[in-house]
Amino acid sequence: MLKVSTVIRQAATASSRPTTVENCRHFSTTNYRFNSNHYELVIVGGGAGGASLSNYFGRRVKSVAVIEPHDTHYYQPLWTLVGAGISKLEQSAKPMAAVLNTKNWIKDKVGQFDPQNNSVVLESGKQIKYEYLIIAPGIKLNYNQIKGFPEAFDTPGIGSNYSPEYVHKTKAAIQRFKGGDAIFTFPNTPIKCAGAPQKIMYLADDYWEKHGLKSKTKTNFNTSLGVIFGVKKYADTLSSIISERGLNVNFKHNLIEVKPEKQEAIFEKLDSELNPKETVTKHYDFLHVVPPMSAPDCVRTNKLLVDQAGWLNVDKDTLQHKDFKNIFGIGDCTNAPTSKTAAAVACQIGIVGRNLTQVMQGKEPKSIYNGYTACPLVVGRGKCVFAEFDYNAQPLETFLFNQAKPRRSMYIMKKDIIPFMYFNLMLNGYWEGPGFFRKALRLGMGR
Repeated sequence: MLKVSTVIRQAATASSRPTTVENCRHFSTTNYRFNSNHYELVIVGGGAGGASLSNYFGRRVKSVAVIEPHDTHYYQPLWTLVGAGISKLEQSAKPMAAVLNTKNWIKDKVGQFDPQNNSVVLESGKQIKYEYLIIAPGIKLNYNQIKGFPEAFDTPGIGSNYSPEYVHKTKAAIQRFKGGDAIFTFPNTPIKCAGAPQKIMYLADDYWEKHGLKSKTKTNFNTSLGVIFGVKKYADTLSSIISERGLNVNFKHNLIEVKPEKQEAIFEKLDSELNPKETVTKHYDFLHVVPPMSAPDCVRTNKLLVDQAGWLNVDKDTLQHKDFKNIFGIGDCTNAPTSKTAAAVACQIGIVGRNLTQVMQGKEPKSIYNGYTACPLVVGRGKCVFAEFDYNAQPLETFLFNQAKPRRSMYIMKKDIIPFMYFNLMLNGYWEGPGFFRKALRLGMGR
């Protein structure tokens, strides 16, 4: 067994092999002088996870840098309400400089990770060295993988709530709609906020009903999935709402092309046994598009960092990289098998924060992530089903009442309370999800 002092000396030079806990630099014992090219901790991404952890570690670690190219930080879960005309886009935005707690903001994109040498190469060509790395660049929207996009956004009747560029087009298309065929899509890839594609359907249907268009409208939810929602308790409620409101669901339908000049959308039938698969063409007067998604290219193309599907390869319990023990991942870019939501990130903040601190101290990570995530399913203006669940798709609810029942209180939670908590608590590194309150309400019992 090597002595700790020997291990620390070896860690300073052992940059040519995957880093283990034993050869991580102990941050409290090193006298290394960090500079603008070398930091104790580098965080890639200024989204929900990256910004929150920059504040969490900004109070604990002397040398922290954040690599983030954008000037604006968005609270993206609000975009469902923006697209429905209920909230405004500017309510979801803050200057990036206001949410990153570090003077070392590197305004650039990552071109390449070099985990064997503890370095990151920026698109500008500059190399940044690190002792520890948090990878949190979010997820990439691949509209161009649907033939006809993104050019189709320049035509009427098409919108998408997944981008600040196009969310206003959803609002315009909903309000200009005079009846006909309305189609809402869900792609054949993992996506962020998997409930959002159907939330906007319920809100649009609600709007059209109030404006006397319900009888003139045929609404279809064309999803690549085989179920309406992955947790049965909430799926049962959603199925009842869909039936009561006369909405149509077409499972295993994946949008592959749009022909805006004909107002036609072409779907691949994923359960087809033909090769190539059978397709079906649908006319639309309104089309809400959710793009295929992937990890950002700098992550997806690095074979040392990702799994076979191209997602950052982390231990689902500790969120530590499986091969490089001085690297942690958080949020949408990882392969943690849970729904990719801001609520999941909130819970992951505490897990990564505690586990990385333990690794910095030369210890094994002990905090375990249970896969907690949440999806406030807005099913109409003033009504929300508040879904909370874990890795096993089992409900993990905070409140003592049945959260599968649509409630106005949960709508207020979604619309007003959670955004306030996000900007004032979570981004400052002070919110790690509702686990404490869930246990307190149950007198310390339960998960």
